[in-house]
Formats: sequence, C-alpha cells, structure tokens
Amino acid sequence: MSSKLWGGRFTQPTDKFVEEFTASIEFDQRLYRYDIQGSKAHAEMLGRQEIIAVDEAQQIIAGLDAILAEIEAGKMEFSVALEDIHMNIEARLIERIGPVGGKLHTGRSRNDQVALDIRLYLRDEIDTILVYLGKLEQSLIHQAQNHLDVIMPGYTHLQTAQPVLYSHHLLAYREMIARDTSRLQDLRKRFNVLPLGAGALAGTTFPIDREWVAQQLDFDGVTRNSLDSVSDRDFAIEFCAVAGILMMHLSRLSEELILWSSADFNFIELSDAFCTGSSIMPQKKNPDVPELVRGKTGRVYGNLIALLTLMKSLPLAYNKDMQEDKEPLFDTIDTVKGSLKVFADMIAQMRVKGDNMRIAAARGFSTATDVADYCVRKGMPFRQAHEVVGKTVRYCVETGKDIPELTLEEFRSFSDVIDQDIYDFVTLEASVNARKAIGGTARTAVERELARLNNEAV
Repeated sequence: MSSKLWGGRFTQPTDKFVEEFTASIEFDQRLYRYDIQGSKAHAEMLGRQEIIAVDEAQQIIAGLDAILAEIEAGKMEFSVALEDIHMNIEARLIERIGPVGGKLHTGRSRNDQVALDIRLYLRDEIDTILVYLGKLEQSLIHQAQNHLDVIMPGYTHLQTAQPVLYSHHLLAYREMIARDTSRLQDLRKRFNVLPLGAGALAGTTFPIDREWVAQQLDFDGVTRNSLDSVSDRDFAIEFCAVAGILMMHLSRLSEELILWSSADFNFIELSDAFCTGSSIMPQKKNPDVPELVRGKTGRVYGNLIALLTLMKSLPLAYNKDMQEDKEPLFDTIDTVKGSLKVFADMIAQMRVKGDNMRIAAARGFSTATDVADYCVRKGMPFRQAHEVVGKTVRYCVETGKDIPELTLEEFRSFSDVIDQDIYDFVTLEASVNARKAIGGTARTAVERELARLNNEAV
C-alpha cells in the first residue's frame, strides 16, 4: 500500500526530487493553527449531520487538539513526503487515533481546505496589521499635536512653494494611513465567506451544513459557486495590491525622513535606535530603517505582480500552479507588519528641529502667492496679479532680497494697489493662518482637525 494518503491510484513511488520540488510544507506549515481550526469545525459538523458518529467526531477533535499542542511545543516533525500542512496533520491524526482519523476528510478536498486556511490566516493577519496602522496613525497625530507652532516649507517639484505647518504636513500622511485602513477593512468584509464545502470543484454528495460551519468560524456567509470557491485567489491579490499602496505611502514618508535628516535639510533627527553608523566614516548616522522600508516597497510590488502573473491564464478550477500563491502572500504580510511596527516607534521618537524648518520656510519666496492674493483682494485680476508678483520675485532674485524685506516704495514700483498693509500678509504666520478653510494649513484649521480625530478615537 502506498504511504501517500492519495496513493491508491499509483503503482510507482513519487520521484524523490519531485517530492521535494512539489512539497509546500516548508512554507505552509505556518497555517497549522488555521488548518486545525477549520478541521475541528468540519468534524463537529460531520457529527451533527450524522455523516459520521458523534463520538468519532469527538475523537477527531480531541486528536486535533493534541496535535495542536504537539506543534506548538515544537515536538511534531513535518514530512516533505506528505507534501503540505494538511496531509501532515491528517497523517498524524490517523497515527494518534487510528482509522477513525481518516473520516475527517469526508465531504471536503484539499482544494477547499486550503482556500479556507488561507482566508482564516489572512483574516487574522489583517486584524494585526490594522492594529499596527492604528499605532502609526496615533504616532503621527501625537507628533502633530506636539509641534503646532512649527512652520516648514511646503514643496512642489521639491522646490519651496508655500509655508505650511509641520503638523499639517504630518496629517497628510495620516490621511493616507486612514485610506489604507479603510481599504483593508473593506477587503476583510469582501473575502470573509466560507469556501469549505466546495469539495474538489463540484461540491459534495454528503448532506453537509455549510452555514453552520461558517457561523462557527465567524464568517459572514458562504461562497456561492463551488468552482470559484476553490480557484479564487482574488483576496490574496487584492491584499497585495492594498499592501502595495500602503508600502508606497510608507516609502514616500521614508523619502522625506531621509531628506529631512540629512545635513542639507537638518529638519529632524531620528533616534539612534533606528539608525546605524559607517564602517569607515565615524561621523555618519545613516537612516537605515526608512531606507530599508523604501527598498522593501519594491518586493511588495513584485509579490503583487507575481500573483497576478500566476493567476492570469489558469482555467477553472484548481491547478497546482496555485501552490505558488502562498510565498508572495506570506512575504507581503511579513514585510508590511515589520515596516509598520518599526515606523510607529520611529515617528514617536523623532526629534523635530523647528528653528531650521522656519529658516528654510523663509527662503525661496514662499509668501509670493500671498502677495498675489493681496492684489486680487485690491481688485486686480488674478492673471495680472500673477505677472506683478513674478516681476517682484525676479527683482528680489536680482537684488538678493526676500519679499518681506522689500520697502513699500519697491513694492509700489510693481503696482500702485500695494499699500502699507502688505506687511500684514507676507509673514510666515500670516501666510499660514490665512488658509482657514477645512483642509487648510492654518493653525485653527489644524486644531479643528486634531480635535475631530481625537473625538473619533474616543
């Protein structure tokens, strides 16, 4: 008799290298807890439906509990010959409780079993990632609350554009994190349906109760087509897509932290706990954590493309190609969790150099738009005002002055609508605080936003 649980059809043993090449136990063993969780619910349902005897179901459940304890104690040896986590657990169950263990697989296939395991696993991992996202969001909010008086240059094209509050800049990333959170929550709802009961592809002839199993495993419902149930990996692809967007946000923030911590910007200092030194240059303090997160973003993108490419030409239903779904998914989960965990702590411990930010904000004619707005309020068409201020800036460049340093006579040489009150509009504080509308950078607007966020968190 073949040692394979599926070996009755075969007269020759599997080639040793083929066993190793086709096995997934090296990476899918992390699913053990979910495989056992799903199997226990399935066994109990089989007993309830009198497909197997109730006492047999209880023997199976007790055996599975013992195997869970064995795995978590590090005492179970996984076999490549048994291919995957599902067959390893089932074989061990039969070893422990005898032939009755072979009844566990009644009414199911490895195809719907693995679809269930991955959903259970991903659901838990998303819950953990949501917690990490919440911690990062709070780190950003706390930084914003603690630095409401800090003004920095806002940029477009990495050129000084207009002054903004540092708090306002940080809260822009909070908006990104909030969207990432929403996308994950939405994804979680969409895939939280039970695939078990689809069998290999066509369903099962046994009178199973899928809805009862779904309730036991906290699913919102059951899948509605057996073919799709076993061949669907949209949820894994969608997770990697959401993760790609999330990592893109972290990469953008990483880039700014790297720039800001350089001697050229000198806006922030990252804690020593998140930096490393140079093997040859003793003065160096390298922002390795944000650099590595920026780099890891590429591997998450690669995992998404790998999954899309894997699935793009597969006919219904299950194909062995789909075994390749797990490593990109697992790697993406690990990468996102690690990046979020380190980022929340790094942001919380970051030191802000507000004086340097203010000096930078005062350079580059950052209040030029305020002069244009001033002229418009005096009745000048905006396009004319734009030209007037452009000429004013060119004069400043030629004379080595900044806009607030111009005399009234110099201002009026460009337009006689400008009066003494121009100086009330060209300071950094005036520029920032004039933008009071919802979503603006004025201190009052930022304080309102922080109050709203804090109320939502209660």
